[in-house]
Amino acid sequence: MSLEQKVIAEFVENAIYRLEESTRMITIAFDQLSEEEVWFRPNAQSNSMGNLIVHLCGNITQYVISSLGEQPDMRERDAEFAITSGMNKETLLRNLNRTVAEAIAVIKNTSVDQWVEKRDVQGFNFSGIGVVLHAVEHYSYHTGQIAFFTKELRNSPLGFYAGTDLNIKNNEN
Repeated sequence: MSLEQKVIAEFVENAIYRLEESTRMITIAFDQLSEEEVWFRPNAQSNSMGNLIVHLCGNITQYVISSLGEQPDMRERDAEFAITSGMNKETLLRNLNRTVAEAIAVIKNTSVDQWVEKRDVQGFNFSGIGVVLHAVEHYSYHTGQIAFFTKELRNSPLGFYAGTDLNIKNNEN
């Protein structure tokens, strides 16, 4: 395996890990919420967690599945924030899991040329690497919002890393 192939394989592995981690954390948060809380908006300027899931599906689809995967871009971004109900937690999570799985399949099947090819997406010009970095970062950002809001509603930790000692120090070389 060439150095180029090793770097790409490492990037792919870590991008997929981050997508799966965010999905895991959102699922934990949603398990603690009622159906009503998923669509609750704390004020007129905020989105519900349901809106964030619909938005994440739209963003991941537009960036990874459509742009990197070279599929038509059918996204209607404003509609993602206009929804106020109509999907239960199970449907939202099923849609999210399906979208992430589709994106992972695209990422796994991306060629070297596609990783460096520049493309226009949502008014920006990114390489394939830039597209995936955006999608992963954006997903993580909204995962944090969902976690924060769930903690605010529940006044309790979410236990994302229950059973893991996060105080272990890095080995010194």
